[in-house]
Amino acid sequence: MTSPHSPNQNQLLAALPTEEFERLLPDLELVEMRLGDLLAESGETARHAWFPTSAIVSLHYVLESGDASEIAGVGHEGIVGVSLFMGGNTTPSRAIVQTAGHGYRLRAQALILEFDRAGRLMRLMLRYTQALMAQMSLSGTCTRHHSLLQQLCRWLLTTLDRMPTNDLVMTQELIAGMLGVRREGVTEAAGRLRDLGAISYRRGHITVLDRELLSTQVCECYGVVKKEFARLLSDVQHRQDSVSGVK
Repeated sequence: MTSPHSPNQNQLLAALPTEEFERLLPDLELVEMRLGDLLAESGETARHAWFPTSAIVSLHYVLESGDASEIAGVGHEGIVGVSLFMGGNTTPSRAIVQTAGHGYRLRAQALILEFDRAGRLMRLMLRYTQALMAQMSLSGTCTRHHSLLQQLCRWLLTTLDRMPTNDLVMTQELIAGMLGVRREGVTEAAGRLRDLGAISYRRGHITVLDRELLSTQVCECYGVVKKEFARLLSDVQHRQDSVSGVK
């Protein structure tokens, strides 16, 4: 029986030339990524890079008080572990699985060795890192200048872009933690979207009923980040089918 899982479900891995991809293949390990799993801790040296396929990972900045909020998300379009090839080895952010699914884990040394060959992987990783930086910078601006309703719409739309379904397994408390706001604020914003007919929700689940309506309520940050990812990684999708299939 053919496995439903493949490294090619991650856009960065799928864009690699066959020769580079096959050098990484022996070190790519399929892993289940469960909700709440801690992939990387702030200040600790990373031993692996992670390529999500169906999971979504949230990058959090953690304050000395222990409070944290999301600064970026990573899905099938990206990688968790950019500090490995950027030379920093550690990062002030924490990586936690936001949406359960699967992905591929790669030993740090295997990634570094391939990056140092200065081939296609290196160019892809640098362009992805630039797009990730754009996402991080807009996240801070959005928090300061846009309403909680707009931020919630941005978060919902960004999450939907990484999922095959409109049904999100996510509590309002967890969303509040992602956005760094009080749960009551998320409840009020979600209630307004429900009254508009954009979403429905029950405990632990949010279903997007009208994505176009969400798009009319979201701030400009969503479109700016999406456009930047498309600009920097536009040729990634064009090459997904050219990489040999992997079982």
